[in-house]
Amino acid sequence: EALRDALGFPGMKILQFAFDAPINPFLPHNHTRNCVVYTGTHDNDTTQGWFEKLSEIDRQAVQSYLGRDGHDIAWDLIRLGLGSVADMAISPMQDVLDLGTEARMNLPGQGHGNWNWRMLPEQWTVFQQTRLRDLTRMYGRLAVKKNDAPQTLLD
Repeated sequence: EALRDALGFPGMKILQFAFDAPINPFLPHNHTRNCVVYTGTHDNDTTQGWFEKLSEIDRQAVQSYLGRDGHDIAWDLIRLGLGSVADMAISPMQDVLDLGTEARMNLPGQGHGNWNWRMLPEQWTVFQQTRLRDLTRMYGRLAVKKNDAPQTLLD
């Protein structure tokens, strides 16, 4: 961390690792600007798969922090990441598509079956595109032209 900070490189904040204690640096209220927040990475299960495998007590901790019941957990974490002060927010496409473990990209240490998942064009619906664009805009992460600056949160 000291070398990374001395060189000015951003840190990684993975939301799936965040919910074990209030002081956890991966929780959004503990983020700094010079970091990249992820719902999960290629080495993690999808957010839906991760949430389904949590113990009851861990699931309750996530639900309590979010103030939500977890029925839309992938998008809950996408929203959490976009709302972070982190300079960049990244969500794997499997989370945007709200897919489960069957869409996991990589299982570290396993020599076969990795990197096979592919998104099909029909999976990327107008609903999902609009939802992602609206949240990206709402949290000020949508690139806009100077003359096209939004006037309200919903523009």
